Amino acid sequence: MPRLRRVDCSTPGLSRRRSGRGFAYYDAAGRRVSDAETRARIAGLGIPPAWREVWICPHPRGHLQATGVDAAGRKQYLYHPDWRTRRDQEKFDEMVRFADALPSLRERVAADLGGPGLSREVVLACAVRLLDIGFFRIGSEDYAARNESYGLATMLKRHVTIGEGHLIEFDYVAKHGKRRVQAVADPMVSDIVGRLRRRRSGGDELLAFKESGSWYDVRSEDINAYLKEITGDDFSAKDFRTWSATVLAAIALGVSGEVAHSETGRKRAVNRAIQEVAHYLGNTPAVARASYIDPRVIDAYHGGLTLLPALQQASREGQPGELAIHHPAVEQGVLDLIRERAASPALARVA
Repeated sequence: MPRLRRVDCSTPGLSRRRSGRGFAYYDAAGRRVSDAETRARIAGLGIPPAWREVWICPHPRGHLQATGVDAAGRKQYLYHPDWRTRRDQEKFDEMVRFADALPSLRERVAADLGGPGLSREVVLACAVRLLDIGFFRIGSEDYAARNESYGLATMLKRHVTIGEGHLIEFDYVAKHGKRRVQAVADPMVSDIVGRLRRRRSGGDELLAFKESGSWYDVRSEDINAYLKEITGDDFSAKDFRTWSATVLAAIALGVSGEVAHSETGRKRAVNRAIQEVAHYLGNTPAVARASYIDPRVIDAYHGGLTLLPALQQASREGQPGELAIHHPAVEQGVLDLIRERAASPALARVA
């Protein structure tokens, strides 16, 4: 198969114009596209009718196949399937590096959480801890201002309630205008979040730090910069969601029980696991599977491997209320699944 070629959407390409109830397509010279193969390729891209300023790659093996501006004014991109496959593999390989770095990252975060007051290090460590345990999107300041929807970095004080037992509840409008109610119980950050919520200065945003007598809002860039500071690598807030989704899927498959002994049962278990992950992420099952769950975990399950022994160890050793998702044996078991270490004591064969 021919290799993909890198293309630039600022160079001449194909365009589309309204024609009757559909669209007609034109090349850079203004000639109408009549070639059946090209028209079939364009139809297969599924370019949304609402897109404006549509650019279509003239090359069938271009890594970028189409761009356009959606109804919200955002530029959108449609990539060649082979390019998406390659990028997804790179993303999940990056996630594995992130998982390897998590133990030292968590040690640094725990140390910074013990710092004085509501300093930059304390508040950014609090933000990273919440990303680690809460499945949060980081959020965008521009997106919050434009759509009145929020992520962790843009959360307002009024979105947060502090309850008993170190419980923190977040009730806010998330991406796509959907209401999200998330609760985490964590003694490491509940007091800090409570102090941030009760402060009288520094604006309406929940996350802000005090430095030289002034308050500064925490932005998504600050959180990602802090991650780079403490890891020395270019990890981002999204890596937490990808890793947590992958671990949660592996746990759901690990406890699937007797149904795992048939192919039909395994398919049902996979679908249930994906739905559970989608619920925690606040995404559709299709997005959860395509963008967040490492496919190697599902492949391992279809091959008969689960992390049931690791889950049993977590159950024996865990504290009341502690989530198995963060138990070292479980996280190591997920890495063993991904790396196809079938002899790992954290794994068991179900068939």
